[in-house]
Amino acid sequence: MQKINGKVLGVLGGMGPAAAAEFLRLLAVYAPAERDQEHPQVIMLGDTQLPDRSTAMLGEGESPLEPMREDFLKLVQWGADVLCSPCNSAHYFIDQFRHELPVPLVHIVDATLAEAQELSPEGAWLLGTQGTVRSGMYQERAREMGYALREPLPVAGELAEQSLREIKAGAFGQAGAVLRTAAEMLWEEAPVPLVLACTELPLAYGAARLPDDKAVSSLAALARACLAELYMEVQE
Repeated sequence: MQKINGKVLGVLGGMGPAAAAEFLRLLAVYAPAERDQEHPQVIMLGDTQLPDRSTAMLGEGESPLEPMREDFLKLVQWGADVLCSPCNSAHYFIDQFRHELPVPLVHIVDATLAEAQELSPEGAWLLGTQGTVRSGMYQERAREMGYALREPLPVAGELAEQSLREIKAGAFGQAGAVLRTAAEMLWEEAPVPLVLACTELPLAYGAARLPDDKAVSSLAALARACLAELYMEVQE
């Protein structure tokens, strides 16, 4: 049986709030636990005041880099042994100071692409914020892996942006309808799964009630990767 190994997970959330809440739910769902004490210890800092990541990536807004660095160091001071952030675009900035962090960070891009390659070795569509897609961080990692990651058609990319904005505003039904349109457009072009590289998009995908085996949730991938880091096999 697996047991928690005593590590504390520090989560930088708030980007956006619904995605961070869903991430915590998935940690509880996927944890190999039968009672409270077997679940991981988690500290979350929900910093909703961080500047918009995608806007900053496009050079049109204030950078969140310094406050994010401070938030991660605060989590370490509070006792975190492992760090993560359920926000894809945040990792563009995290990568610029990751080497300075005193504890390991579970990287959402690595976790998501590993699951994408396992689900669909022939490739997948990339969907995320405009900043995430234009930054190339997913595409660069996919090239290193030898994985065929398709950039979204322009209209589908715009619909994905609209969908994630609807989630941030709490309009889950509308978000699902918009994402369904984008997904069907992409699948008509090539019937490979979607890599949901924005943590609001899995919520929209769920609202759309689209097939589970036709998408890779970056939220779920990160949750599973964090649990793999936190748990260890214990001989009883």
